Amino acid sequence: MSAKREIRYGGDVGWMEVTRMTIRARMGALLKGLGQSVLSLSFNLGGILAGTLLASYVDVFSVTPWAFLVFPGILSIRGAIGGLFSGRLSTALHIGTVRPSYSKNTRLFYLLLSATATLALGSGVMMGLAASLFGAFFSKTTAADSLVMMAVIIATMALSFVAISPITFGISILSFKRGLDPDVVVYPVISTVADVLVTLCYILVLDSFFSSQLGPILIWLLDIAFLLAVSHILIKNRREKEFARTIREFLLTLVLVAFIVNVTGLILGEISQAIGDRPEIYVVYPALIDTVGDVGSIVGSTATTNLALGTLRPTFSSIKQHLAVIGDGWIASVIMFMLFFTAASTTHGTAVLGGLSKFAAQILITNVLSVSAIVIISYAVAINTYKRGWDPDNFVIPIESSLADSITSLSLLIAVTTIV
Repeated sequence: MSAKREIRYGGDVGWMEVTRMTIRARMGALLKGLGQSVLSLSFNLGGILAGTLLASYVDVFSVTPWAFLVFPGILSIRGAIGGLFSGRLSTALHIGTVRPSYSKNTRLFYLLLSATATLALGSGVMMGLAASLFGAFFSKTTAADSLVMMAVIIATMALSFVAISPITFGISILSFKRGLDPDVVVYPVISTVADVLVTLCYILVLDSFFSSQLGPILIWLLDIAFLLAVSHILIKNRREKEFARTIREFLLTLVLVAFIVNVTGLILGEISQAIGDRPEIYVVYPALIDTVGDVGSIVGSTATTNLALGTLRPTFSSIKQHLAVIGDGWIASVIMFMLFFTAASTTHGTAVLGGLSKFAAQILITNVLSVSAIVIISYAVAINTYKRGWDPDNFVIPIESSLADSITSLSLLIAVTTIV
């Protein structure tokens, strides 16, 4: 009898120990995932630097009426291209089709880099044409203005490609080698870095073009060099199926992004009327849209990697398998939203308790509405593009990052109009 009790007790101890180890392992994984999400989203605090640059160089933007008009579009399109590049890199590092090495990499990596350069030029040309047509209808832009606009946009895209692409690859390698998940870390970090660098590139190009007689010559030479480089890329890779597929699929994304950017502009107009003179809302707005977009990138990018690895079923119901990643990203976003609230309240908010509580409620409602929507959209885009035989990384981050602007803007509009 005593022997049996001893065995049974020993068995109970073993089961309890296994249970404790399992709980510890799951808690450790949860904390690691949450830590990576908070780390990556914390870079959105750097978005304040882009706003500071705009404020510091406002005179540069006043040199021509269209300078402010095209700037948001440049940020959005450059963000979409960066999202494609970082998303493809993250998946490729996981499945081994790109090596975490700065030299002698795989052919897929060089094809991806070539496609990114081609898309930067193509997007710049399309954006210049669209801005010229818009300007001709609404602000009487002349043919000469259109040429200058095209030159400035293409030069900005060229400089930003040269500046941002190596940093994106460097962050991808560093995170991968350090045991971090590139799907969680890379785009949230690079999206903020890219905003700052694109702003710097745009200011540099504008200032160079309009500040001296030599400036326009240098900008046009840069445009011609970029055009010749991309022409060489096209000739060299014209028969590469992966290269052509990336270009073709992104062009569809580009059309959607162009439409989304216009919708966001309309919503921004409504927000400005609804909030009136409330500087704390303006302070947090850029950080809010960046954070929501980054949560969408974490959910979508990890889903595309798992789809490629075969560890995730290509059905929307498999989102239940992805709840840990979604939970990490969402909790991290709430933490960041509260940090933004604290910073804005401290510097521009009201000291009245009622005003602070109203502002906090508006921030939290914006989070719930926008993050829930972007999670569903990101996951749905990943699943549906994969089922169609397309590469989800060519769609997920470019689409969700652009939609995040509109969704967050609409969520904020709902929050400030319902809680008054």
